[in-house]
Amino acid sequence: MDCPAVFRHGARWYMTYLTHENDGYKTLLAESDDLLQWRPLGPIVTPQPGMWDCAQAGGSVVLQRYDWGGPYTLETHDGHYWLSYLGGALTGYETEPLSIGLAHSDAPDHVAEWERLPNNPVLTSAQPDARAFETATLYRSHILRDPDASLGAPFMMYYNAKQRGPWIERIGMAISADMRVWRRLGKGPVVDHGVGITGDPQITRLGALWVMFYFRYVQGQGAWDTFACSDDLVHWATWDGPPLVASSEPWDATFAHKPWIIRHAGVVYHYYCAVGDQGRAIAVATSS
Repeated sequence: MDCPAVFRHGARWYMTYLTHENDGYKTLLAESDDLLQWRPLGPIVTPQPGMWDCAQAGGSVVLQRYDWGGPYTLETHDGHYWLSYLGGALTGYETEPLSIGLAHSDAPDHVAEWERLPNNPVLTSAQPDARAFETATLYRSHILRDPDASLGAPFMMYYNAKQRGPWIERIGMAISADMRVWRRLGKGPVVDHGVGITGDPQITRLGALWVMFYFRYVQGQGAWDTFACSDDLVHWATWDGPPLVASSEPWDATFAHKPWIIRHAGVVYHYYCAVGDQGRAIAVATSS
């Protein structure tokens, strides 16, 4: 299990998450009344035979209301709720190349296959405008709406991608006017540590600052969750202090990474992928 994304719909909390069963990723849904006890419901985005995503379909909800301590509900566009996913045609664990697709639904709390866009994938590593840091493969993406279109379009996508050559992942961004056609923004990544993995961004608005939660992995040092801050959504100052979560328990002794963080009723809930004595699982840490 991997990549939790938690949102509110109606009277309950819901989580999209991934499973990997021998061949590749698929996306599932769970529900909760208290953010701690979760009931698996079933699959919502699965590999499609004969298509570009016939082996991999790992996604998470997007267009979530991003205010820190807010309702964490999902916004709609064109009357639909939306989900972005990494997809690919080769089996195995994140076998390259992976590309980014989009799907939508009228009921994000129901177990049913979400409808893919006909022009999927919307971003690939083979497109002519792909930058050097993203020419091998693309990974998880996070999309938010900027009603002021301060960067030239109302929709912004942040995603991590891998270069050719040495394994380094960085976070880049793209913008869109309609959620269907995307244009890369800038000549390079927006968050780059120059080594290992910088990935799985989630963005919230905390007072006057935008805050991006993400994880880092460095060989020999493990994986941990951290953050960066911005006042313009383009230039990000990274935190160099202690991790938000790091390996500390038997169930996350190998990795504690891939954050999804919300604040509800005075409590911060930090969901993450924990790799340890229970395999790859989803855990939560809390804070005031």
